[in-house]
Amino acid sequence: MTMDLTFLGTGSAYPSPHRGASALVLRTEGECWLFDCGEGTQTQLMKSQLKASRITKVFISHLHGDHLFGLPGLLCTVSLNLNPCPTQPPTCVDIYGPQGLRQFLRVALELTSSQLLFPYSVHELEPTTDQCPTEGNLSPDVTADSGRLHPQERAGRTIPLDVNSDCYVILEEKRFVVKAFRLFHRVPSFGFSVQEHDWPGRLNTELLKDLGLKPGPLYGRLKAGESVTLENGQVVKPSEVLEEAIPGRKVCVLGDCSSLLGEGPLRACHRADILVHEATLSDEHREKAVDHGHSTPSMAAAVAQACCARMLVLYHFSQRYKPASQHKEGDEDDVVELRRQAEEALQGTGIEVTLAEDFLTIPIPLIKLH
Repeated sequence: MTMDLTFLGTGSAYPSPHRGASALVLRTEGECWLFDCGEGTQTQLMKSQLKASRITKVFISHLHGDHLFGLPGLLCTVSLNLNPCPTQPPTCVDIYGPQGLRQFLRVALELTSSQLLFPYSVHELEPTTDQCPTEGNLSPDVTADSGRLHPQERAGRTIPLDVNSDCYVILEEKRFVVKAFRLFHRVPSFGFSVQEHDWPGRLNTELLKDLGLKPGPLYGRLKAGESVTLENGQVVKPSEVLEEAIPGRKVCVLGDCSSLLGEGPLRACHRADILVHEATLSDEHREKAVDHGHSTPSMAAAVAQACCARMLVLYHFSQRYKPASQHKEGDEDDVVELRRQAEEALQGTGIEVTLAEDFLTIPIPLIKLH
C-alpha cells in the first residue's frame, strides 16, 4: 500500500505569496487525512495533485487561526463540488482537535447559513491546564457544548487523556492506530501519531508445496493469521510458514510547541519513520521562539533524537524565511541555515533532515527487516 505526505502550507502566522499557512496531507490508498487547515488551504489543494473530496479525516493541532481558519471554507467547497450518489450515502468526515473546535465550527457554519451535503463529526481532546500559560486556557463558557447540533453534524466524542499511556487514543481501526499527545504552547496544543499495523511476512511457498498445499483460499487464511488443517489432519500454523512481519509505518505530526509534556510524546513517536516538527525561528532567536511558544531547529532535532526518528521534517517557518528556490544573494534569512542547524545537532545519529516546502511530497515506503 502506497503512503505519502504532502505539505500544502509550511509558513507560520499567515499565508503569504511564497508560503501557505499550516496544512499537510497524509495520503494512503483511497483516503486523505488533513493535518491542520490554515487560511487558504483549499486554494493550495486546488494547486496540488490531491483531491479535496478524498479527505475523510481532519486533525487540528490547536486553535490558533493559522491552523484553523481554512476549515469552514474547505468543508463548504468540498460540499459544493460533491456529486452525491443516490445509492450510497456520503461519508462522514471525522474532525479531531482541542476543546472549543466543535463550537467554533458550529458557529461558523450557522452564522454563514452554510449547509453541507455530507455529515461531519467533531471529536474533542480534553486538554490539561499545564499545556499553556494560565491566560491561554479557554474559559468553559467559551468551549461549552450547547448540545444543539448543526443540521449536518453528528454527535462526536469527548476524549480524555489516558493516564496510563499519557496519550489520547483517538482512533483504532483495521489499518491504523492514531494517538494524540500533549505539547506546550501559548494555547493547548497537540501532536498526532499515526501507526500502521505490521504487515504479515511473505508465505514460504516452497514449504507449503512440500506440505501439499496448493495456492488458493488457504494461503489467504494463513496470511490473515489463521491456522489451517490439511487433508491428512496436520495443522499448519502461520508462524511456521510466514517470513518475518514487515513493520508498519509511523508518521508523527507535532503542532506548535516549545516543549513536550510528559512521557506520552516520546512513547507515541518512538522510532517514527517521519517526524514533522516546527522550526519557526533559527537557533540565534531561541529565546524569542520559546517566549512565543515555538521551537528552533536544534530543539526539533533534540526531539527527533529522543524519539529515534528516521527522518526529521522541519516546517512552520517564519515568513521571513523564503523557500530556498526564492532566496537571493544578500537576503539575511536563509531557510537552508535552519536545516544546517538541525543537521549539526544530529551529527552522527543517522537521522535525515528535510526542509518542507509547499507542495513537497515525501513517499513513505515500507522497510523490510533483514
